[in-house]
Amino acid sequence: MVKIEVNGAQLTYDEAGSGSPVVLLHAGIADRRMWRHQLPALAARHRAIAVDLRGYGDSELPPTPFAHHDDVIGLLDALGLAQAALVGCSFGGKVAVDAALAHPDRVAALALLGAPVSGNEWTEETERLWEELVGDVDPEDFAATAAGEVRFWVVGPTRQPADVDPELIRFAEEMDRRALAAEQALSAVEAGELDPPAIDRLAELGMPVLAAAGADDLADIRRLADRIAAEAPKGTRLPDVPDAGHLLPLERPEPVNAALLDFLP
Repeated sequence: MVKIEVNGAQLTYDEAGSGSPVVLLHAGIADRRMWRHQLPALAARHRAIAVDLRGYGDSELPPTPFAHHDDVIGLLDALGLAQAALVGCSFGGKVAVDAALAHPDRVAALALLGAPVSGNEWTEETERLWEELVGDVDPEDFAATAAGEVRFWVVGPTRQPADVDPELIRFAEEMDRRALAAEQALSAVEAGELDPPAIDRLAELGMPVLAAAGADDLADIRRLADRIAAEAPKGTRLPDVPDAGHLLPLERPEPVNAALLDFLP
């Protein structure tokens, strides 16, 4: 675990290997620990850096305005890196896309795993499922909210909890309880958003882009992966990974690692 000052905040990251740099950006229900299978695999060929975004995990949250996508570039600055490939899962994928659009010369490649996109609107089907499984966040009972969010994201709409490794569910709920506390704190801090948002700017992504999703993830997420790959000029769509939900790198590390090692420069 290493701490480094980025744009006035102490961010925490883990690092392994040497070679071309790769920054791993975690899901909003997780933290940098979700990349525990990718760090050693990528280290054989890359300098792999798994960071806790501001406010998450072991990174701090000063009460000053910021933008997650600018923090990613600030991390590269602090590490003396002119460029890096970005690998993002879920919310981390959204941050990666925003960083690539705001600072295109700093991003060598994008690998997006179950990534939403800023400016995207969820379908009514997804909104109904969220209300059914999660509803409003209860700040007095993060455990209950985390259980609902893990049912929504990690198990997914096409599986039952019994279909998923109980250790994955346990670990995801533990990470999400911590992430919910982070998001409550983040709600009190001014966080900048990409303007205009990414949803209608995917054709500006000039770097190689890999889009992937689990076969048991939300239909909205799988459709977004299709759109990203179709609209990015150098986009590639990885076939949906069987028997996998939203935390694809944790649930199915072998095909994810193979795809990343084949794709990353």
